[in-house]
Amino acid sequence: MSQQNSASRWSDLRLRLISAAIIVPVAALCILAGGLAYRGMILLVSLGLVYEAMAMAGLRWGRGALHWRGWLLLAWPLAALLAAMQGEWRVAFALVFAAGIFGAAQWACVAVAALSGLSLFWLREPPYGAILVLFVVAVVIASDSGAYLAGRVFGGAKLAPRISPGKTRSGAVGGLIAAGLLGMLVVLSSGIGSPLGGLIWGMILGFASQSGDLAESAAKRRVGIKDSGKLIPGHGGLLDRFDGLLAAAPLAALVSLCVPEQIFWNATPHDIFAALTHFFVSSSASSH
Repeated sequence: MSQQNSASRWSDLRLRLISAAIIVPVAALCILAGGLAYRGMILLVSLGLVYEAMAMAGLRWGRGALHWRGWLLLAWPLAALLAAMQGEWRVAFALVFAAGIFGAAQWACVAVAALSGLSLFWLREPPYGAILVLFVVAVVIASDSGAYLAGRVFGGAKLAPRISPGKTRSGAVGGLIAAGLLGMLVVLSSGIGSPLGGLIWGMILGFASQSGDLAESAAKRRVGIKDSGKLIPGHGGLLDRFDGLLAAAPLAALVSLCVPEQIFWNATPHDIFAALTHFFVSSSASSH
């Protein structure tokens, strides 16, 4: 490998590290503080996410003043999140699905921002609170960082060259291993739940994170752009930075809903199957 090619592999590392050194401590403080700091962070990020998603979907603002539809779409996920903050979860989810009246592309923009935000709100609720959010965020960061480092150290075959030419299979494996190990470390540090569960669910959420990353890459390739925005140096936009979290957080929240009396990384396939079966049976019975 030439020195030039080696340098190009690491060309964006400095900017990524600087951005992470700012974002990670601020996010961690908001997660630990909870309350208005945490909710305000989620609201602001959701606003940015839906703005970028709308731009990627080709939903342009009108010339001059923002078109009223643009304002309404920006406000829609915020209204859902504000309803959840008041404990009106049914209203929140109803608002998310009601956004379908604007069309499929617009609904997708709202859903990306709102469902991830609602999931992060739910995970921060008692009795476990911050530890659930920290676990999810930690394994997503580990998956992303592990994939980045392993891919550049080992290289090798491409993971999905038509979708994201820069991603390698070695990077994907490295990301999953890193996510699992950090998940186990978080569990060991907190003393809550099974370390083996932390390892397994760390890898599962790492897989979800990588899937979210690939999905966003596919969306960008479809519209012919490299980054969703330019807000975060070394990363691009908010969607580029949080694409993995947008997939991992709803999955963690869903599992948490299935096992409300225990921490989600203790959940077994039997627990999840039993909870889903009970839900569908109860829904069928109530409909009759």
